[in-house]
Amino acid sequence: MVNWEFGQYKEETTLIWKERGRIPLPDKERISIFMKTKREDVRNVAIIAHVDHGKTTLVDQLLKQSGVFRANQEVQERVMDSNDIERERGITILSKNTAVHYKDTKINIIDTPGHADFGGEVERVLKMVDGVILLVDAFEGAMPQTKFVLKKALELDLHVIVCINKIDRPEARPDEVVDEVLELLMDLGASDEQLDCPFLYASAKTGHAVLDLKDTPENMEPLFEAILKYIPAPEGDPDADTQVLISTIDYNEYVGRIGVGKVESGTIAVNQELTLLNHHDPDKKQKVKISKLYEFDGLNKVEVKEATIGSIVAISGIAEIHIGDTLCGGDNPEAIPFQKISEPTIAMNFLVNDSPLAGQEGKYITSRHLRDRLYRELNTDVSLRVEDTETTECFKVSGRGELHLSVLIENMRREGYEFAVSKPEVLYKIDERGKKLEPMEIAYIDVPEEFSGTVIQMLSERKGELQGMSTASDSSVRLEFHIPSRGLIGFRGNFLTSTKGTGIINTIFDGYSPYKGDFQYRKQGSLIAFEGGEAVTYGLFAAQERGTLFIGPGAKVYSGMVIGQNGKAEDIELNVCKTKHLTNTRSSSADEALTLTPPKILSLEQALDYIDTDELLEVTPENLRIRKKILDGTERYRAKRNAANAAKS
Repeated sequence: MVNWEFGQYKEETTLIWKERGRIPLPDKERISIFMKTKREDVRNVAIIAHVDHGKTTLVDQLLKQSGVFRANQEVQERVMDSNDIERERGITILSKNTAVHYKDTKINIIDTPGHADFGGEVERVLKMVDGVILLVDAFEGAMPQTKFVLKKALELDLHVIVCINKIDRPEARPDEVVDEVLELLMDLGASDEQLDCPFLYASAKTGHAVLDLKDTPENMEPLFEAILKYIPAPEGDPDADTQVLISTIDYNEYVGRIGVGKVESGTIAVNQELTLLNHHDPDKKQKVKISKLYEFDGLNKVEVKEATIGSIVAISGIAEIHIGDTLCGGDNPEAIPFQKISEPTIAMNFLVNDSPLAGQEGKYITSRHLRDRLYRELNTDVSLRVEDTETTECFKVSGRGELHLSVLIENMRREGYEFAVSKPEVLYKIDERGKKLEPMEIAYIDVPEEFSGTVIQMLSERKGELQGMSTASDSSVRLEFHIPSRGLIGFRGNFLTSTKGTGIINTIFDGYSPYKGDFQYRKQGSLIAFEGGEAVTYGLFAAQERGTLFIGPGAKVYSGMVIGQNGKAEDIELNVCKTKHLTNTRSSSADEALTLTPPKILSLEQALDYIDTDELLEVTPENLRIRKKILDGTERYRAKRNAANAAKS
């Protein structure tokens, strides 16, 4: 460490800090400003946006035009979405690192999720970058998640490049969207420097960007140039003690856990001995050794011997490495504070499957299997919480939203796990006066005008309050609602049905408010199997008159299993295994004349939306079955009666 004689530099340092609009630091802390150097050959940037505004498609183009792929190489669309569920649903769930070379500069790019439920992914990776590219749809404009991710970027004092995407859409309105973004920046309290950010216009699909709409579109070069010009080069002291903040955890079955983070100061090298610390866990102090070190290049990790300030590296060889840990060198190691991740707002119980069909389809079925898998998920998902309950058969899992938890369920199902889950419930808080508080959301809904009345009625019944209403250029209506989070549980399925699939809903968390009162989640009752066996056409034909069926002939059923939705409010028990009795004048072939309406096969999200508080969803690798918590009809009736009596008293 250099021993600086401070006096002559004092005024100069104070001036520098004043120019930056910051409060002057104590003398010894001010000295460090002179020791920092910029690394001009690197830029670290994250791409942030609302869901479906084109982040992953833009990364595709940047990779193609920087020469990552051969000229004749066949490349699939959305190459960064490597997860099966990501590709199927067309959304990004996990943030991904890549790197491209432009001129003599290496640009590390992080593709982030756009959906609000995966906001925890966005929050933590922003610690690795010095600037962001904010992507905004040229028609939709600034959406709820645009506001959320931009707010996080501004809080971390990151430089912003705004890119108006999809300008090739026929209904594009780029000039109006620019005004919307500027208004949003002002609302979020952006500094003068952040307000002075560059605006580009692009079409990620066709692979071009322009600084002015009058310019002739050619390629992505204007965006590359903007990154070099407006995103600051990483700075730090290469001669100081090593500091690397771990922002992401990757996993490889061959090398185990891989920590990904940015080198904040000093140099990190293979076989280097470091100390593992955590700012939020003062007791954590562990001596570790780096066995392998990687940097990102295109879609690959490239092994390197050492890396210095500004490099985004992947580190293997440390078994106990977690998100938020700091790798430090030197005799006085100091942990870097980590971004506090937003708290979960929704929870559900994961239970060992105890239905009559349990253990027939899954590979992992015990409570030990279930517990190990859920706690393993915590290693890579910082927004998730897992708690043990009074019984070993049940675990409380909390997340950021229904989609967040449904992706976990789907992953576990594909891995061979068999279990049951309860209806999602919101997490309440109690304020200092003892009042019950509940999480609130702002819901932005875009629907054709003829459905607006229906939607307003539906949300009002769920304690939603209409905050604003406007008409878009395509004559659709945008509704803004302030609504309890529980009001949106089970809403999306009904919403899509009521708007004939044309409605779009986007939500963003809006803090806690006093409890708004009770309401009914579901107006229709369930059709319940009376006895176990195999569903037959004759029994189903009689049952379909009562409502919508979820199963077809040949499906295995058991007593207490939900086989459909009743058209009326109450639950009805039916025998779908009932066959026609044969006589000497009628044969079984008469069954063939019966015509069944095709059953409504529920997806995972639809099933989670449908189940009520007294029901469970049985999840296996092959099937999704809805069932009552209490399978026996008599016990179920008794429990319902006791609950009603308790409510009266």
